[in-house]
Amino acid sequence: MSARSAVSIASAVRAGTVRAVDVTTDALDRIERLDRALSAFAEVWDERALECAREVDARIDAGEHLPLAGVPIGVKGRHGLRTAGPLLAAGCVPVGATSVPGPGTPWQTWGAGRYGRTVNPWRRDRTPGGSSAGSAAAVGAGLVPLATGNDGAGSVRIPAAWCGVVGLKVTNGRFPTTDPTGLMAPGVLTRRVADAAAYWGVMAGDTRPRTPEPAIPPEPAAPTALWSPDLGFASPDPEVVAVAHAATVRLAEAGVVRLVDTEHPFRLVDTEHPLRLVDTEHPFRLEDPAPAWLALRSPEADPSPTAAVHIRAVNDRRLAALFDRTRLLLTPTAPTPPHGHEGPGDRYSTALTWAFNLSGHPAISIPAGFGPDGCPVGLHLVAAHGREASLLAVAEAAEGVLGPWTPATCTRI
Repeated sequence: MSARSAVSIASAVRAGTVRAVDVTTDALDRIERLDRALSAFAEVWDERALECAREVDARIDAGEHLPLAGVPIGVKGRHGLRTAGPLLAAGCVPVGATSVPGPGTPWQTWGAGRYGRTVNPWRRDRTPGGSSAGSAAAVGAGLVPLATGNDGAGSVRIPAAWCGVVGLKVTNGRFPTTDPTGLMAPGVLTRRVADAAAYWGVMAGDTRPRTPEPAIPPEPAAPTALWSPDLGFASPDPEVVAVAHAATVRLAEAGVVRLVDTEHPFRLVDTEHPLRLVDTEHPFRLEDPAPAWLALRSPEADPSPTAAVHIRAVNDRRLAALFDRTRLLLTPTAPTPPHGHEGPGDRYSTALTWAFNLSGHPAISIPAGFGPDGCPVGLHLVAAHGREASLLAVAEAAEGVLGPWTPATCTRI
């Protein structure tokens, strides 16, 4: 069961060809065997999980149609069950709490699990990213097919990129959040885009069962997309940019997307003054969102609240103009490969992601390939507000071109 997708597991449980208890037992056995090397879980709930699985089997026997019947999942952190209600109602079986950065560890650097620091399933000496560290490592190593996360600056997308899995951040404000800043949005980490789409369907209230399907073929008129290596301000490593760009070119050649010409200036309309064009001398770019993000999350660190508000407003206008012209924005997910456990130094892994926590746009990271260090590189797709379904459809078509994506094996670590 370890290599099966969430969608295929649910289909088998609904059909009665396998029991949820058996799937859960398999997942717990795999965690017991392999998590000592990963330390992806902070807690494992053996008895609770088996009890939940027995309840799922009883619900199936009673004729309920559960879109995620019997799917073992990890939930981010020890309090992750608080936001997993729709998934449990859909038949998921939570097997444990995944690791997050522990006390005294810098945010976005590593996770603290049962056996120490959480490691990247592709290289033990590298971080899986954060803060959804354990969720990404558990999915990347095939311990579970789906794990929850939340994303306040890239906390789902960055570990997804570094662990070679799919990471979806939904539109900010779409679901309830306890974050008073509004920067945090729920998300999910999976090995297959179809599983992320199943998560989205459940969370958005579409409870129709999703059955395994072949990758969606590209539409005759592929959605337009703009490629940006740096959003106009970041300084990503050339090796990372090369991998993500090569994946983008493959998608264009396969007809999954149609790339907007970036050789000419990108003409943006100032929405406050429709007759005025801005940025006519430069390709599309955003202002560095760091001051605006820090002003909301750490007000004491912001030297100029007025400037931060201005940055956010400018970026909102530029993104609105962009998505009036094109369906997708493509970038590398993270500006660097996964760093070592000593920390990232003075470089923000969030450089290419946190702009979209400020703007609220939905985004997904999908595997683009591997860098020279043997670690995965992510391709970041961003869409207009509320366009999760469209974003997932393109990502699923991309999976047919760039995939199949397989989990890391624990022999690597």
